[in-house]
Amino acid sequence: MFGLSLGAWPFLLLLLLLPIGWKALEKRRVRLPLPGIGVATRSPRDGATEAPGPVRLRRFTLWSAWAPVWRTAALVLTVLALASPVRLVEKIEERSEGVTIMLAFDISSSMLAEDFRPQNRIAVARREVTRFVQGRAGDRIGLVAFAGEALTVIPGTLDYGILYQAVENLDVGQLRDGTAIGTALATAVNRLRSVEEGSRVVVLLTDGDNNRGDIAPEDAASAAAALGIRVYTIGVGRDGVAPVPIGRTRFGYQYADMEVTVNDELLDRMARATGGLYFRATDPEALTRIYRRIDELETAPVEEVRMVERAGVRSELLILALVALALELVGSATRARRVFA
Repeated sequence: MFGLSLGAWPFLLLLLLLPIGWKALEKRRVRLPLPGIGVATRSPRDGATEAPGPVRLRRFTLWSAWAPVWRTAALVLTVLALASPVRLVEKIEERSEGVTIMLAFDISSSMLAEDFRPQNRIAVARREVTRFVQGRAGDRIGLVAFAGEALTVIPGTLDYGILYQAVENLDVGQLRDGTAIGTALATAVNRLRSVEEGSRVVVLLTDGDNNRGDIAPEDAASAAAALGIRVYTIGVGRDGVAPVPIGRTRFGYQYADMEVTVNDELLDRMARATGGLYFRATDPEALTRIYRRIDELETAPVEEVRMVERAGVRSELLILALVALALELVGSATRARRVFA
């Protein structure tokens, strides 16, 4: 938004004197007759000679006709400069404390189950986590990978490029196998405990039940609640039989149909204890909707800050007045020029 403020507006009253001044100058102007200057022109016509006619003068009007205009403009600009005009520019900034998010990602061997065809669970989960990060802006996001143990991969960063690469590199076999849900949540909460500003959130994704680690999931959830950290849990996979890897050879994984289950009750209790929610994804589309929903829930409040910048324009007006005055002087100088006709 733009505006103009006049610090000494009473000077604008001087503009009322301009018509009076021009009227007074018009009355004082003296018109002198021009003498008959020039050489008589003779035009022979039927042997007769015409008497010399009056000399006709033409005024060079390219600049001279505009001279009064430039003079008026110079005076108006000078009066405006005396009024101390200030240009006001309003700027609006949006400030947000942001959200600090720790992503806890299960990389146990069961994440290779192929019930999310044509891809397995871990491939779909990597893709959706990346999309989730791409939808955030100004949030610090970290990554914890877990299986039978937990490891902080990224403690928290605004450099999403590094985070994308870390998510892409997650794979089964990087940690001792198993599912240590309590340890994973405790590791993520420990990374968030030193963050004091803004919301703190853990998004934990797993496809199984807690069967490793020394920390009970309920205890980790209670610690998160005590620190004001919200936990969203996501259970991945269909209940029932799914192709699960049972071994690996040089030609790849060997699969067998096995019963796979997700402990919905445990994950739901953990989320509710912290004020969060539990989601279940039985197909890739459901996982997409879940991360989109979490993205909507964890929108940081935006504070709108309005600032007004003030910039004086007196010097610009005086420069324009000098330009107009120079043009007026050029016009006055050419007024005296005559072209004989």
